[in-house]
Amino acid sequence: MASVTKLSRREAVSLAAAGAGGLAISEILRNLPRAATKVALTPVIEKVLNDPGSPSAGAANPDVTVVLFTDYQCPVCKATDPALERLLRADSKVRVIFKDWPIFGARSRAAARAALAAARQGKYLALHQGLMDARVELDGPQLRRIAASVGIDQRQLADDEARFRAALDAQLGKHAMQAWSLGLAGAPAYLVGPYLYQGGLDETHLAQAVRRGRRAGPPV
Repeated sequence: MASVTKLSRREAVSLAAAGAGGLAISEILRNLPRAATKVALTPVIEKVLNDPGSPSAGAANPDVTVVLFTDYQCPVCKATDPALERLLRADSKVRVIFKDWPIFGARSRAAARAALAAARQGKYLALHQGLMDARVELDGPQLRRIAASVGIDQRQLADDEARFRAALDAQLGKHAMQAWSLGLAGAPAYLVGPYLYQGGLDETHLAQAVRRGRRAGPPV
């Protein structure tokens, strides 16, 4: 597999500054490279696409699949997630597979664990979107507040996090290994059909990627 496009030091510093200072990340996103790598159906790609522990949303029989590697404290992930939400609402033939990949520290890991636990009560997507919409530090009290705001049974969430802690952490480990095996340098990253993209995709570029992936079909 060819290497994916990586951000330069200048681009990475600009994104970090945008996240810290509340600048318009969409302005920076427009200037990022979006080269795609076409991938074949290797054992790694098969694991990425067919991991029953990865939450998903959208069509049961899609004509294009989008795999998203993401972190709830990543400013670019937060800036581009609304495009993914709109895609799910507007396109009845797309399926999105979510790969929670907490690379921003302990709070990211706690948020990712909570999201996977919420899947056990059918609320993964609700909590995912609530966490992406949040513009606060994702500490324990804020996680509970966000969970309550999207209708999650907090007692069940706490029980599931405790009872299934090993399984949840193992799933996060699988996502990390898949990201490493794909050669990802950071979040967000997308596999759309057979094309791997690294860096944020706004609504325009995500739509272009979906059209391209749909034409090409799944990895073979």
